[in-house]
Amino acid sequence: MGAGRMHETFGYEGETASLNSIARLMAVDGLAGLPQRRRWWHKSTGTRPAHVRNQLARDFTANEPNTKWVADITYLRTGEGWLYLCAVVDLYAGKVVGWSTSPVQDRHLVLRTVMMACWQRPDRSEVILHSARGTQFTSVEYQQFLKDHRIISSMSDVGHCGDNAAAKGFFGKLKRERVHRRRYLTLAEARSDVFDYIERLQNPIIQRRLDARDQAFRLLT
Repeated sequence: MGAGRMHETFGYEGETASLNSIARLMAVDGLAGLPQRRRWWHKSTGTRPAHVRNQLARDFTANEPNTKWVADITYLRTGEGWLYLCAVVDLYAGKVVGWSTSPVQDRHLVLRTVMMACWQRPDRSEVILHSARGTQFTSVEYQQFLKDHRIISSMSDVGHCGDNAAAKGFFGKLKRERVHRRRYLTLAEARSDVFDYIERLQNPIIQRRLDARDQAFRLLT
């Protein structure tokens, strides 16, 4: 983690230190955050269903939870081959509401992920779920699942990877802060580390931030 992320984490842990102090101490010890790696993004090959449109139009803001979700798939290298990770991120605060891993990149990976997100949704109010145009997201089974659960399907336009920048941003942070610092010998080791990052670091930090904001709002009112 870089100085900014470190400062935020320490703050939620109750430690008092300025951003400049943390940056100075990290520099003294030779510590630095890992920068984002430059990568070439490939165009998605799936054909977007006729009824699906880009509902977000790169508006990644949400005023309430469970109104706008984004989903995508990434991969992690292990000694036993690739481990694919699919995640659904709530744009309200960046919390990962659903995720799943598999050595196979297919529609079942995506369906398990969205199913987990549905379990955590408090009601069946409509939510927009934006994704890339991969065949896992354009499959008939996936699209029918969304309809059955009152989820509005949204997909990126052709050749516009920035349309799903919020999901890719989460994966970029995951790899900078955790994956690129590890060598996974097995699929199970990689899966365990993903669980640790999402459920013990990422989501708890976001939840504490939300709780602190709610508490401040109650004090003001």
